[in-house]
Amino acid sequence: MLAYTTYSEAGGVGKTTTAANLAAAHARAGLDVLVVPLDPQDGDLSRLFGVDMNRTESVDNLVRHMIQRPKGEFDDLIETVEGIDIVPEHNMLSDLADYLRREKEQAEAMGEAFGMHSQLLRTLREAGVQDRYDVLICDPPATESPHLYNAINATRSLVLPVEPSEKGNAAVQGLESLVAGIQESLNIDIGVLAALPVGYKDTNDQRAILNAIPYSTPEIVGERSSLFEGCWKEQCSAFEYVRTHRDRQRDYELETLAKFDRLARRLEQEVDIEAPTPPAPGTVDHDAVEARL
Repeated sequence: MLAYTTYSEAGGVGKTTTAANLAAAHARAGLDVLVVPLDPQDGDLSRLFGVDMNRTESVDNLVRHMIQRPKGEFDDLIETVEGIDIVPEHNMLSDLADYLRREKEQAEAMGEAFGMHSQLLRTLREAGVQDRYDVLICDPPATESPHLYNAINATRSLVLPVEPSEKGNAAVQGLESLVAGIQESLNIDIGVLAALPVGYKDTNDQRAILNAIPYSTPEIVGERSSLFEGCWKEQCSAFEYVRTHRDRQRDYELETLAKFDRLARRLEQEVDIEAPTPPAPGTVDHDAVEARL
């Protein structure tokens, strides 16, 4: 299984948009994809795909499963959009640190161990996710938190949306110390599969920053605010937005879709996954796409 967390220390660089469109690129190629977003903010992946309707305290949700107080089966949490399985975010994620801390204190009082940062991994393993899905994508908030640590512990790999600016460069430079600290505290190895510069305008400064990124950058996405804002407005991936909501196909947008397709194939190759029905990169009238919608 291909498993990765989309992460950026800097906010507003398209982390959630990257996760959503890579998920769509994997799914439209015929792979089974599960996305586990962990960001309690309103502008989250559940909102992007329109599956954030029920956030009341009474409903079952991922946090309940992570603290071993589920109200139902894990499969009942899943919503499917554009052929992608998604575990919707819930308001309880805002207090995830407190819930996990209380569980840890209770376990220790009983002489038991409780890993605060391994509960997502345990939940997914108990649900058989590794055997049922080809791809797992986690999308945590940018801040250091149990959300981020649980996501990284569950996936062990990162895809990094990067703003080609000094702010983005600083975020990349700070990543090594963050990863080193997480590796040491969790006793795991973490790899970076790729960096994805987003909002690239090919200026001299941006070229210099791009050359300084110490990770593979197989694709570079230009400034596409109109496309991505349209995705949020219509609550869909960029593939579905171009396919359904554009009155005409724009070459530069099709090339952006192609970049997500090509990056998805590159990530799949990292773990020797061969997508059964990969479309021509950027194609939006692919038969397999229609079959999965």
